[in-house]
Amino acid sequence: MELDFERCYRAVDSRDQRFDGWFYTGVTSTGIYCRPSCPAMTPKRQNVRFFPSAAAAQGAGLRACRRCRPDASPGSPEWDVRADVVGRAMRLIADGVVDRDGVPGLAAKLGYTERHLHRLLRAELGAGPLALARAQRAQTARTLIETTELGLAEIAFAAGFGSVRQFNDTLREVYGVAPSQLRAGRRGTIGGAGTVSLRLAYRPPLHAAALLDFLARRTLPGVDEVRDGTYHRGLRLPHGTGEAALTPADGYVAATLRLTDLRDLAPAVARCRHLFDLDADPVAIDQTLAADPVLAPPVAAEPGIRVPHAPDGFEIAVRAITTQQVSLASARTTLTHLLPHPLPHPLPHPLPHLATPPGGVDQEVLVAESAPEGRKLLGQLAGFPGAGEVLGVGDGGFRMDGRRREAIRGVARAVVEGELELAPGGDREETVRRLLAIPGIGPWTAGYVAMRALGDPDVFLPTDLAVRRGAAALGLPDDPKTLDAYAARWRPWRSYAVIRLWRAA
Repeated sequence: MELDFERCYRAVDSRDQRFDGWFYTGVTSTGIYCRPSCPAMTPKRQNVRFFPSAAAAQGAGLRACRRCRPDASPGSPEWDVRADVVGRAMRLIADGVVDRDGVPGLAAKLGYTERHLHRLLRAELGAGPLALARAQRAQTARTLIETTELGLAEIAFAAGFGSVRQFNDTLREVYGVAPSQLRAGRRGTIGGAGTVSLRLAYRPPLHAAALLDFLARRTLPGVDEVRDGTYHRGLRLPHGTGEAALTPADGYVAATLRLTDLRDLAPAVARCRHLFDLDADPVAIDQTLAADPVLAPPVAAEPGIRVPHAPDGFEIAVRAITTQQVSLASARTTLTHLLPHPLPHPLPHPLPHLATPPGGVDQEVLVAESAPEGRKLLGQLAGFPGAGEVLGVGDGGFRMDGRRREAIRGVARAVVEGELELAPGGDREETVRRLLAIPGIGPWTAGYVAMRALGDPDVFLPTDLAVRRGAAALGLPDDPKTLDAYAARWRPWRSYAVIRLWRAA
């Protein structure tokens, strides 16, 4: 990836947080790499190199800065926008596919040979899939070292390393110290077994109220809930179950993750980031939308609106089908009857009360205190039923007309048989095409799934009743065809325009 030296250096000199995650600054005189906003003194031009990924900087023999912790930067917003093989690969690597299935598994999901995939990633990011996954493993290991009481050997395998020696060598290379020294220097109180507390960085601004309001209107008993400014969510993960508590704060989202298997830490973090759209670049999005005089006032009034995504693509497909031609309240009632409501496998300890520590940087350890009396314990939320479970539900369990019931079964069958990929790493165009081939699924449903499950930032829903009402409220024509043509000026951020129109309605 070509990086313009002057533009990158200006971002470093001004410590511009918007560029965190876009690129990394290597300082050859000190042998470290930093995020652009690192508070350290700006290095001399002749001592600076810029890298498109942390893995590329590590490959050049540089270690991560211990002051700004560049591995905890927000992800590049480019991977949210791009639907090509490199964008898909980055989303799959973040979800831990290389750790679970190796590079052959990643290549198979993308439909490319390992050799060609390696060539594409090297050209774009300066590192191949193994190096990119290795950088992620190092970050996962550091988080576990600083937030759990697990032994270092246990952490090595939980983070995805093949051996303790590989774990030790990698952490020495990436952080410049032994794993035991990272543990000695940790700054927070440790949570209970299976608990990891960390900060998820984002590019400001973040309109947290809009995000929580959207999710609160769609919560389902036993799956998710919003309480006291925190979104609680049950998770189904590759190696087990879990639960997340996400609290937006100034500059980060405080996340407490309870996992039955700590190998799921990287996927859980990736899915929480996807859920809250934390890798977006809200300044770039808002600038594009505000260029339209119609959207300029709502953008100015509410900067930083995100698209709430989902940690479970199949769940979004079921929600979309259930919501067809009925109110949101009615759809929630129908979905509540579909849920089986069993408690997940009990997790060992209650959710600790979180107090924000003074100072610190993104993705640091949070202080854990004893749970206040009467606070609801974790372990009460399960993920949405899987495709196989839904296939086993009888006709009476759906409480909806046969057309929608069979559409849900069609999606479930396609997911179980591996014909439909509803995760962010899926091929967006192919997924929409396959959804439209299922009887009972039309453009609105397929578009909604693409927007919330696949994370497509450029979906528009001109036939949506609330979109049309919002458009009318802003003085736009509510005719679907005319509105669709008008929305072309909002590309490539039409999904964000949809959220704003919903809010205007």
